[in-house]
Amino acid sequence: MSTSTSTTRVALVTGGSGGIGRAVVERLAADGFAVAVHYAGNHATAEALVAEIEAAGGQAIAVGGDVADEEAMAAVLDATEAAFGGIDVVVNTAGIMVIGPVATFDLADLDRMHRTNVRGAFVVAQQAARRVRPGGAIIGFSTSQTRLQHPGYAPYAASKAAVEAITLVLARELRGKDITVNAVAPGPTATPLFLDGKDEQTISTLAGLAPLERLGTPDDVAETVAFLAGPARWVNGQIIYLNGGIA
Repeated sequence: MSTSTSTTRVALVTGGSGGIGRAVVERLAADGFAVAVHYAGNHATAEALVAEIEAAGGQAIAVGGDVADEEAMAAVLDATEAAFGGIDVVVNTAGIMVIGPVATFDLADLDRMHRTNVRGAFVVAQQAARRVRPGGAIIGFSTSQTRLQHPGYAPYAASKAAVEAITLVLARELRGKDITVNAVAPGPTATPLFLDGKDEQTISTLAGLAPLERLGTPDDVAETVAFLAGPARWVNGQIIYLNGGIA
């Protein structure tokens, strides 16, 4: 790990060791950010990503903790500040998805999902609101399912609707701080987790929903996150739907 210079911007990415989070980490590192790669359970994967970034000349550390645990997340931000001197951008990609119909949904799964997706989003936003430096950005993750209303997604979409509410209100609460607060809401995105268990027909059907006739990629999402993290200083208090025009 290298010590950050005063001109280097610093980002913390929760859930940064895999999937969309990994693509966000790689993009921000390529854009010159020093990046704290947060993981919940897979320390080795996070450390491997840090090693890749450092081998390419970038700066990174791995930081672990439960996003719903305020003490753990305070420690994560402490470690990021200690390593790099401050925090400019917090991207909260961490989340879990359990799907099923309302009538038969297991309430234990609901509680588990909402602990990570709602309480976790609130904890990360709270810590970010206290720590991010002027000129910085806070970026949450929702889902296009809040608009698509596909059967089976009510519990998950409800948890992400909470993220949208937190985002829109926090943007107004940070008036005068020169910190933007936005969320991205991806549609079907070709991550290993998304593709797992789906047959070719299902994947083809989902890809055909968008007028662009393909699934999104993690890099598609990372591109928009990088825009919000960097040049997009006049985009604030917005939910940006990344789905190729599905909704």
